[in-house]
Amino acid sequence: MISGKAKLAGVMGWPISHSRSPQLHGYWLDKYAIDGAYLPLAVDPKNIEPALRALPTLGFKGCNLTVPHKELAMNIVDNLSERAKRIGAVNTVVVQEDGSLFGHNTDGFGFLENLKSEAPQWNASNGPAVVLGAGGAARAILAALIDDGVKEVRLTNRTHQRAVSLREEFGSAVCVVDWEERSQALEGAALLVNSSTLGMTGQSPLEIDLSALPKEAVVNDIVYAPLMTDLLEQAKKQGNEVVGGIGMLLHQARPGFEAWFGQKPEVDEALKTLMTKDLV
Repeated sequence: MISGKAKLAGVMGWPISHSRSPQLHGYWLDKYAIDGAYLPLAVDPKNIEPALRALPTLGFKGCNLTVPHKELAMNIVDNLSERAKRIGAVNTVVVQEDGSLFGHNTDGFGFLENLKSEAPQWNASNGPAVVLGAGGAARAILAALIDDGVKEVRLTNRTHQRAVSLREEFGSAVCVVDWEERSQALEGAALLVNSSTLGMTGQSPLEIDLSALPKEAVVNDIVYAPLMTDLLEQAKKQGNEVVGGIGMLLHQARPGFEAWFGQKPEVDEALKTLMTKDLV
């Protein structure tokens, strides 16, 4: 039950029916007995600016943004975090006391929190990281890894120029590797991250030979449908520690929830079970 004093937040997307965020935030609202609601908000891209501007008028504390609004919001919010500027996208909007809109990106935070939670032996000083893909998720992951102290990130993407563009943005810590050389790039690596959609249900498979990857390296696939991708299965068979993608989704939601509802939430086993019950 919610009262007239309920705190409100939501997620804007087009479409929005696929979003798992209402279920995720709803779990935390129930767990912490918070007088609040988190709503799915279907917003056509042409209406994203008036929709965001209406948040303080309607009494919303803020919202999440998903496809296709993350980049559009960059030029709408009043202030941006440094991480959002580096990534070039906003996924979390917080309404400030004066009614202004603060845009942040928590994807990198979610990635790193999930990685460290599931593979606590991993450390930025362990060695190079290899990142597959050069889309929006890769931008967030590159920023997170470099900020955490990884000295060398080997980036490879099917469209070579996109990887080169990211190297130009993120600097000398990024080394671009041809897509055809992706398997060889694993030699001496401490971390392999698939940030692409390859291997996702309904997408093309990810073809890579892991034999050059050291056994002590961690393999993280941000794809969570299926929960255990072919990449993770292959890595597990040869003895590598593996980290699935659902945790990134759960952890990236924590900063927004805390900002809107005043409670620092935890990612517990009950939440993981709830959010993965329809996944295989």
